[in-house]
This record gives sequence, C-alpha cells and structure tokens, in this order.
Amino acid sequence: MTPQQFQAKLARGLAPAYLFLGPDAFWRDRCRAALIEAALPDPAERAEGLTRVDLSEVSLADVADDARSLSLFAARRLIVAASAEAALPRGRAAAEEDAPGGKANAAPLEDYLRDPTPGVVLLFDCSRFDWEGDDKKKLERVRTFFSCVTEVVELRRPTAAEARTEAAALARAAGLKLDRDALDLLVESLAGDLARIAIEIEKLRLFGQRGVDAGLVATMTPDARETTVFALVNALGRKDRRQALQILDTLTREGEYLPLALSFLATQFRMAIMAREAGLRSAGQIQGHFSKLGIPMWGARAEAVLDTAQRFSREQLEQGMELIFQTDRNLRSARPDDRTVMEQFVFVLTAPAPRG
Repeated sequence: MTPQQFQAKLARGLAPAYLFLGPDAFWRDRCRAALIEAALPDPAERAEGLTRVDLSEVSLADVADDARSLSLFAARRLIVAASAEAALPRGRAAAEEDAPGGKANAAPLEDYLRDPTPGVVLLFDCSRFDWEGDDKKKLERVRTFFSCVTEVVELRRPTAAEARTEAAALARAAGLKLDRDALDLLVESLAGDLARIAIEIEKLRLFGQRGVDAGLVATMTPDARETTVFALVNALGRKDRRQALQILDTLTREGEYLPLALSFLATQFRMAIMAREAGLRSAGQIQGHFSKLGIPMWGARAEAVLDTAQRFSREQLEQGMELIFQTDRNLRSARPDDRTVMEQFVFVLTAPAPRG
C-alpha cells in the first residue's frame, strides 16, 4: 500500500504487525509518526511503551519473545525493529532458501502472529534498498521473508510531479508563496528528495520572507547553484528581465560559469524553433514529440519550451541564437567583466518586440 493508504487505514484500527519497504525518508518519518500516534496516543505512554531494536543486533525470535512479554508499566506497546533485511538468512541458509521448495526461517514471527499479544504492535523497517535496479530483487526477497506480515507500506521515491505537488503543499502549510521558478528550482536541485525539501522550506519559513523567488532559493539552498542556471534560462525564455537580472546577480556572486547558461539557453531556443516548425501547441505535445526523438523531456522543461516558442517569433529566436553566439564569444575573449557582458545580453534579449 502507499503511505497515504496506510495513514487512512490507521483510522480504522491497528494491525498486529507492519512492514515498511523502501528508502524514502520523508514518508517513512510521516508514517512512523502516524503509527506511534495511533498505537500510543498518550505521549506519557511512549517512555515505557515504545521500544526500538535493530535486527542486526537482535534476532527475530528475541523480538517475538519481547512482544509476548507483558509489561507492568505499559498497557500498549509499539516495537520498532530497524534493519529488517538483517533477519534474512545468509550464506548456505540463503542458498537453501532460494532453492526450489526452500523456506526462510521466519518461524518465530509466524508463530507469534498466529496469536499476537493484544495491545502490542510490531513494525519491521527496511530502508536499505531502493525499488530500482538490483535493489528491487532484494526488496522482494525481504517482502517474501516477511510474508506473514500482511500490512506492507511501499516507501518509493516520488516522481518529479509528486515531489512538486508535495513541495507546494509543504510551502502552503508553512505560509510561503513560492513562484513557479522557485518551486521548480527547489525540487530539481534537491532531486525530488522530500525530506530535504521539507528542511529547506522550514529554513525559508524561518527566514521570514513570505514571497519566495528563485534567487532566494538559490541563496538559501545547498546544491541549488547549478540548477539556478535553469531558472535563468527559463526567465530569459519568458522575457522576464527583472527575474533574469536577479538570478544573474546570484550566479555572478557565486562565481558560476556563465557560458553554461548560454549553452542551455541555446538548447532551449533550438527546441522552441523545432516546436514552432512542428506546430506543437501544448506542453504535452512537446513532451511527447521530443520523447519520440529520444530527447529527455520532463513536464517543467516542456512548459518552458512552449513558453519560449510563444513569446518569441521565429525571427526573434534565430536572432537570439546569433546573440547567444556573440555573447559566448565575448565571455571567452578580452572584454569587460562577465557580469557586464551578461547584463547587456539580458537587456537585448528581453527587449519588447517593436510595434509594427
């Protein structure tokens, strides 16, 4: 089940055991907190009622024995067993498990779950493996070993769209207003890691500025500097002079390699020319068209290409390509400082189209 389904099911009652599978720290923390709240609703119970163990240090039989033990101090208990994968057999035992008819030794847990102790909940947590590549087989092996635990929560890494939606919700909950570029920059620079995104949003909240643009995100967020180049490209693609100059200020103060921004902008202009020639009129059409050509294209980038194609005529896009070439040449030769060259470029590229 998904984390959202898990949280919804908790409201209908507790199972004797749960298995968390996957690496996502954000949803793991939320689901674990929700389970603690449901199993031990009185905070005073948690000192005696919450037990944390690691299956790399104790056996599965030890956990089952602990669950059967009655406590004089806690009527309800939650036992959280980390490193669930450590309970799996290794060496010869693992080979026997994988053989036809082989079975892993989860008998102590199976015996316990046939008659679980009332008021006791077990949580087995495997955060070591991902749902992609070779790790997927390892996760499935953990799931098979713990097959007697029927309540399984899959903690998969979110897609870019899911991360963006959740980041927007976190920002709203924090009372922040992130513009589109700021939100895209935050999600892309942190690779959709919601745990880190939540930390950065909290930092922005503490900073005390309700309106947040890409420049502030680039200043406050580690790893955002390289992705700030994309924010500059998108601002130029929208002819947003003010935003472009703000981001340029951030890049020059941080010592960014400015020809990189021109290279990305040239790519965006070429894609916009191709989109106009193909008659593409929506971000979905653009994403599908370039994907068929084998060119990676995510939603936010498709929207940026569409915006550029709509704001610049074919002639302006071609002139922009020539201007990019000239600016790149100026940056690599004897010239005034890079900031002056780039500011001139921004002013020319974002100039309003002449009225006919």
